[in-house]
Order: sequence, then structure tokens, then C-alpha cells
Amino acid sequence: MKNYLKELGPGVLVSAAFIGPGTVTACTLAGVNFGYSLLWALLLSIFSCIILQEMAARLGVVSQKGLSDNIRAELKKPVSRFLALGLIFSAIVIGNAAYEAGNITGAVLGLQVVFGEQYLSFANFDINLWSLLVGSIAFIILWIGNYKVLEKIFIALVLIMSLAFIITAIVVKPDISQLLSGFIPNNISTGILGVIALVGTTVVPYNLFLHASLVSEKWKDKKYLKTAKIELIIAIVLGGIVSMAILVCGAASGLESVNSAIDLAEGLKPVFGKYATWFMAIGLLSAGITSSITAPLAAAYVVKGCLGWKTDLKSVKFKAVWAFVLIVGIFCSSLKIQPIKLIQFAQIANGILLPVIAIFLFWVVNKDSVLGNNKNSLLQNIFGFVVITIAIFLGVKSIITVW
Repeated sequence: MKNYLKELGPGVLVSAAFIGPGTVTACTLAGVNFGYSLLWALLLSIFSCIILQEMAARLGVVSQKGLSDNIRAELKKPVSRFLALGLIFSAIVIGNAAYEAGNITGAVLGLQVVFGEQYLSFANFDINLWSLLVGSIAFIILWIGNYKVLEKIFIALVLIMSLAFIITAIVVKPDISQLLSGFIPNNISTGILGVIALVGTTVVPYNLFLHASLVSEKWKDKKYLKTAKIELIIAIVLGGIVSMAILVCGAASGLESVNSAIDLAEGLKPVFGKYATWFMAIGLLSAGITSSITAPLAAAYVVKGCLGWKTDLKSVKFKAVWAFVLIVGIFCSSLKIQPIKLIQFAQIANGILLPVIAIFLFWVVNKDSVLGNNKNSLLQNIFGFVVITIAIFLGVKSIITVW
């Protein structure tokens, strides 16, 4: 057990990254609107996430480079390299900057459930003090620039988040028979938008870049491939259980409609008392903080790979990228600015990016020159093809929705 705990890290960061405020809200809405009937969609999400993230982890351990580094190295023609890296760069960096405001706001909502709103008036602006606090915490953790410290902080936050949401799910006393029936697909067309939201918030494009880079920093030898795979599966399954717990809270709450997780937390108060509300708030706070850290970190790794930087976590250039993403998020969140155009661009770009990156990843992990004997097997290619098909469907649907 002690040896296993030492190996925890990259997979935990990936699960922490996809369980952000967006996932909390998507799972909450799925539970309130469709009861337990979309639990099977979360199983599909977990399966898809494991397939793609395992490829990214294997690529990172064997090649000792991130995904964007490998794409840059394998695309020999300047034009195709420029177009591919340009799409990746713009979608991840600008997209993460736009979504960072949502990540910070999610953590702020968790604080506001318990402590109320706190604003500071300055030059005709009302600045949200909680946004500044959350942003400052994320900034300090990233500024430390020590991977081992980062791992320990994330493991602690994920454990807190997991316990908070799972305990809340137990407190609301779900109907076990209905819960189990939710793992069997039934009348899929009714909740198709809910299915898209659940899969889309679990299979995250920037996590593929983040994971490949993190494992290359943690494990320096191919002998750790099995360890990386086991650690990944356990972490993502745990993340899936947390997502299911959030959906269960929404389904068991008895509420007819909510707009976000904050409404669910308030709605639980008169029925299940302050404890359920507290646990929900703690979970939302932890989810917001973890996503507030991983989004800027992933953006920095993408820029590093796209531009061919030979840097590390303590590099000034590396810090400048994540600081830009984080500061944009703090600014938009603290001033209640809704960066609609940026978010629309991010949604369209990510809608295109998910299947494109999945295809690039699929291409790279099948190359002898990159992975040699560790390239994809026939079974892994079959699973990968299925997941890419799902990614293409999600991408087209998200583009049409925004358009």
C-alpha cells in the first residue's frame, strides 16, 4: 500500500481536472432532469476517458515527451505542422483562459454557500474577494513549481472532494433499485443532450496533453508502464464514482429544476439539513480549485510542446503562460465579466479539437518510430476507433449547438 501511494499522481491530476464546476453542474442537471437514467452514460464516459488517457500515458512514459512535442516532431511538412499546432495552441490556451473564469467561479460558489458573498467596491467596480482568494491559492501552488508538492496537494484535494460528494450522495438516501436500473440504457433519445454533456465534460482534450507531460516527468523508464496504467485506471474510476455521486444527489433531491450545483446545494438545505449543504459546498470548492490549477498548467505544457521549449515547471516562460491563463480567469470571475465570445470560440475550437486530437494521438501511438513494441495492439485500436467515433459525434453536436 505504501508503494502504491508513492505512485499516485498523474492519474489523480487528470481525474481532478475533469471533475470541475462544469462536470458538477452537468451531473447535477442530469440527475435533476433525468433521475438515475443517465448513469450508463457516465460509465461510457469513464470507458472513453480510460482508453484515450492510457494512450497518452503510454506515449509520455515511452517517448519521454508530451503530446504536443510528439505531434510537432512527427509532422514533417511545415504547413501541416503550422496548421495543427496553431489549432491546438489557440484552442487550448485561449479556451482554457476563457473557461478559467468558470473554474474559479465554481470554487467561489462553494465558499458563498457557507460564508455568503463578499465584495470590495473600487472605482465603480464590485470585486469579488472570494475570486481573488481562490486565484491567489492557485497562483501560489503553481508558483512553487515543485511536481511532488503539486501531487500531494492534488491527492489531498481529490480525497476531500471525493469524500464530500460521496457522503452527500449517501445522506440523500437514493432508491437503490432505481439507481441500479440507471446503468441500463433506456430511451436514449430523450436525454441525448445530457449524454453529450456528461461524456463531453469527462473526456477533456487538454487532459491528453497534461497527462502525457506529467507521466514523462514522474516516470523515466518503460518498466513503469504497468504502474502508470493501474494508477490511471484507479484514479479515473474514482473520478467516475464522484461524478455518479453528484448525479445521485441531483436525482435523489426531489427538486423539479435547478440551473447549477449551487441551486442543488441550497435545495438540499430544507430537506436534508445543513450537513448535506456543507458537504456539497466543500466538494464544489475543491472541484473549482483543482480545475483552476490544472487548466493553466495544461495550457503551459501545450505551449511548451508547440514552441519546442526545453523548460520545466520553474521556468520563467512556463510560468508566464499559466500566469496569463490564471490572471484572465481571476479578472473575469472577480468582476463578474462573462467572456461570451471567448467561451463560444473555446466551445467551437474544443468541439473541433477533441476528435482532431484523438486522431492525432491515435496516429502517434501507432507509429513504430515513436513507441516501437509499445504501440497500439489490435484491441486497443478497436477501442480507440470507437472512442474517436464518439468524439466526432460530440464535436459536431457541440459546434451545431453553439452555432
